[in-house]
Amino acid sequence: MPEMLSLALLLFLVMDPFGNLVVVNSLLGKHTTPKRRQILLRESAIATVILLTTAWGGKWLLSALGLGQASLSISGGIVLFMIAIGMLFPSRRMIDDEIDDNPLIVPLAMPLIAGPSALSMVILFGEKHTGIDVYGAILLASAASAFILWASPWVFAFLGRRGANALERLIGMLLIMISVQMVIDGVSSYLNLPNP
Repeated sequence: MPEMLSLALLLFLVMDPFGNLVVVNSLLGKHTTPKRRQILLRESAIATVILLTTAWGGKWLLSALGLGQASLSISGGIVLFMIAIGMLFPSRRMIDDEIDDNPLIVPLAMPLIAGPSALSMVILFGEKHTGIDVYGAILLASAASAFILWASPWVFAFLGRRGANALERLIGMLLIMISVQMVIDGVSSYLNLPNP
């Protein structure tokens, strides 16, 4: 159980629901609050299915493509680093500000909620941990993220734009450190060095 909670916390940080508050409220600003919540719950459910499917088929995919854990860790760290940079410097964000009236899958479920870094993370989890811990962590992190996004109008009103931006930057700094560690782990694994 502690292992599952630890994985869920890490995945929750990578999914970055607090950082997504600003983006979500901008993208869905013209919808009423009930409609916004309906869209967010649907997209969160789709993102959860995507993450669970990736965790289930990740090992097979890596094997089929001839990829090792080291390459996944390094590439995942690089993508996570780029996303974290976008959180620290919003002018470099990789999500468009305009979407359809009723978005389906793109860009909310993927790549906003289940982004490349989250997908890489669950594949790495599957390589190192038991299936129960991985699937449980995905469900816990997804449920917590979905709740925060569902309550985003209240949370956004409480934090305000400045508070949400400050929180996003704080999480961005944490993700930069996590991404650097992922790259270090990948290089250490490739070179068969002990992790620092």
